[in-house]
This record gives sequence, C-alpha cells and structure tokens, in this order.
Amino acid sequence: MDSILKLLPGFNLNAFLQQFLYDPKNPLLFNNGFFVYFFFFFIVLYYIFRNNGIARSLIVSVFSLYFFYKASGLFVGLVLVSAVVDYVLSNLIYRQKSVGGKKALLALSVVANLGMLFYFKYTNFFIDLCNQFWDAKINPLNIMLPVGISFYTFENLSYTIDVYKGEFEPEKKFIHYLLFLSFFPKLMMGPIVRAKDFIPQLHKPYVVTDDDFAKGFYLIVSGLFKKLVISDYLTLNLVNYVFDNPGLHTGLECLVALLAYSVVIYCDFSGYSDVAIGVARWLGIRIPANFMSPYQSKSITEFWRRWHISLSSWLKDYLYIFWLGGNRKGKVRTYINLSITMLLGGFWHGANWTFIVWGGMHGGALALHKMWMELTGKAFSKFNNSIVYNLISGVFTYAFVIFCWIFFKATNFKIATDFIHQIAYNFSFSVWPEFFGNYKNVIYLMLLGFVMHFMPDSWADKMVPRFKRVPLLGYIVVFMGFIAVYSFFKSSTPVMPIYLQF
Repeated sequence: MDSILKLLPGFNLNAFLQQFLYDPKNPLLFNNGFFVYFFFFFIVLYYIFRNNGIARSLIVSVFSLYFFYKASGLFVGLVLVSAVVDYVLSNLIYRQKSVGGKKALLALSVVANLGMLFYFKYTNFFIDLCNQFWDAKINPLNIMLPVGISFYTFENLSYTIDVYKGEFEPEKKFIHYLLFLSFFPKLMMGPIVRAKDFIPQLHKPYVVTDDDFAKGFYLIVSGLFKKLVISDYLTLNLVNYVFDNPGLHTGLECLVALLAYSVVIYCDFSGYSDVAIGVARWLGIRIPANFMSPYQSKSITEFWRRWHISLSSWLKDYLYIFWLGGNRKGKVRTYINLSITMLLGGFWHGANWTFIVWGGMHGGALALHKMWMELTGKAFSKFNNSIVYNLISGVFTYAFVIFCWIFFKATNFKIATDFIHQIAYNFSFSVWPEFFGNYKNVIYLMLLGFVMHFMPDSWADKMVPRFKRVPLLGYIVVFMGFIAVYSFFKSSTPVMPIYLQF
C-alpha cells in the first residue's frame, strides 16, 4: 500500500489522515468542504442498509458521533455519558411504582443535566459575581464550552420529564435513544427535538417520497443561501465592525447595522435549521419547523410562537407550565412566571448580563401584552383584521424586537448604550448618499433577506411540488448555481454560526 501511495505525486499520507481528526480551527459544519465527502459516504451507506432499522440507527449514530467529534473533539464523550445516564434514569422512572421514587429519579436527572450545563457554561460567571460582590478573589477556571450542550441538555430533560408525566414510554433499545440525542443535523444548534416526536419514526420503515426529496433539497439550498450568502456577508461587511465600536459610527450607520443584524440572526439560525430539517427529510425523518416568518408578528406573544419555536415551546411546556405552574396560580403569579421564564431563557443563551437583560425585556413585554389583552382584548377584537391596526402592531413589535437585539448582540453594556446613544443623538440622513455608495451590496442583500422573510409560505408550498418533475440533472444545475453565487460572496474569513456559541 505504501509503495502505491508513493507513486502518487505530491501525496502526503499524514496530511491526508489529519483531515479525519478534530481541528479546533476548522470544526466540521454544514458549510465545511469536508462535510460534502462525509455526507456522500454516509448517505450511500445509509441507503444500502435503509431497510434494516437497527443497522440504520447504528450507522446514523456512529456518523453523528464522528460528526460531533470533528466539530468539538473529545467533548463527544459528554453526549455518550448524557445518553447513558438519561436512558437508564428514564427506564427506572417508568418502572418505579411510587410517586416519591419517580420524583427522586426525575430530580436526579435534572441535577445531572443542569449540573453539567452549569459547570461548563456558568461556573466562571458565578465566580466573577463572587469576586465582585464579596471580594472572594477566586481565580476563574479554564473551562471550554462544549458545542451544543445547551441543546442536548434540554432534549434529555424533556425526555425524562415526559416519561415522568406518563406521556411517553421510554425507548428500550439504547441505540435508538443515542440516535435521538446525537442525530447530527440538529445536534449542535437544534432544533430542540422531543423524543416522543422523533423516536417513533425510527421504528417505521424507511420511506422518502419525491415530495420529501424535493422539499429537503429546497430547504437545504435556501438554508445555505440564507446562512452562507446573506448572513455571512452582512456580518463581515457591516454588522460586526459597527457593533465592535458603535461610538465611531453615525446613528444612521448604527440603525442600518441593527436592521442588518435582524436579518443576520434570522438568516443565520433559520438557515441552519432549514438545512438540518432538509437533511433529516432525506433520511426519512420529520423535524418540525423552527421559524415561521417571525418578523411578520403583530405582537410579542406571536413573535415567540414564530421565533425559535423549539426553544419557546420547550420553555413554555417544561419551565413555565411544568415547574412554575403557568397561569394556574392567579394573574399576578402568571405575569411573574412569564418574566422568570424569559429571564432564564435569556440566561440559557449565555452567561452574560446582556442576555439576562434581553430575556428580561422579552419577559416583561410578554407579561404586559397578556395584561393588555385581558384589559382590552374584547374592545380591540374588531380591529384585529384591520390592515392599519395590523400594520401598526407589526411595526411596533418589530421595533421592540430589534431594540432588544442590541443587548443580544452587544458583548457588554457599554457597547449597547453607545449604540443606542448614537441612534438617539447622532442621527442624520445627510450621510446617506456616501453610506449607500460604500455599502450598496450590503443594502441590496439586506433587502433580499427581508424579501425572503416576508415571502408568503404558500409560494414555497406551490414551488416545491414542481421540483418533483425536475430530473436529477436539474437539481445538480441548481446546486452548482448556488455554489457559483456563494463563491462570489464568500470571504476568506469563516463566520461561525451565531447559535454555535450557545
């Protein structure tokens, strides 16, 4: 074998083998060139064993764990440990007869999962608090945040809670549970999938219709376009350097950067979610939509029904209702529960006060909206279908959401307050001609992002069935067209997905 390899000019065996090892500077993601080879080899093997359920689950699990290893190194061990712990605990909860025993086992699952999340994500945050308030002089620990830990922790918790509530019988085959937790399309950045929706599909025969293939292709290509073309270009060419030091930019530049960031975070995260859902569709697995045109919302409550649906529904079902009691304890407690839920939702995004403020603002807005609807809902119900009322409500909701994005994006309060100050006190349209001349491509791509967002879902539903009549060559041509567009806008600086940090 070595003699054959030596005959290949320029071939370096060590360099070739290094491609299969974890590289912290080049983690494996959907936009990584290695993923094309990874996915091709995987899909061929998957198709060969598509009619053997156990073999199929084993193949997907092994490839998923390898995918995660290529993206995060030895932290792949945490996924395995988490799978073993909650697989065992869920089956013990199911077999336990006494309510007290079930509660104790559920508490053990919660402590194990949240304890792991707390250690990796929040230890240094609380060490910093102790140092600030009590002069504890504790040195921060050198802790790296494992990729995707927030997502698979929530999936584990939803699983054991559903088993505890009697809504789902735990999976008996460990390989199926491991696949549920490690499924590579959604492992690192969601959507947050529930076992009761996912695992039953593993017991069904593999079926991928022409509709599935066409819909998957549409989601993958449109998702990659949103993430790699629109989001990455806006991030590198305007958003990042305005948010790095907003005091150096005019209020108009800051406002346009804020509008661009609203497109960036939508295209970045919804694009990745679309790719994950599309890839899953090709594998015969349905994952629910994670975004539904959220900026079309006419209230903050509607926004959270459309934005990051898997997270908002998780927070509602398992935190707001299951742990806090929802609206069962009176109106005042309902408002408090909403605020607590969103505060913790903000804290889930990161160990930073800016995320807590962002979550607190959304929690307060949800409570105020609920209060407003209880006081005036009947009086304003006749206006609900009014174009003017909906337009005003939509603009007001979008303005509030993007104002909150300032705190989500800013790394500290100084940047956030400087950003707001520039818009409020240093705003002038006089710089527009020069600004537009320098950032025409940014403006055009931002507008394209808004067009894609506000495009009615019915258009896509009508377009996708037409793909079924397209021969394979047509799919290849469309994908090559995307590659050409991506190559034109591609920067030498890679842009990591925003939610990879959570």
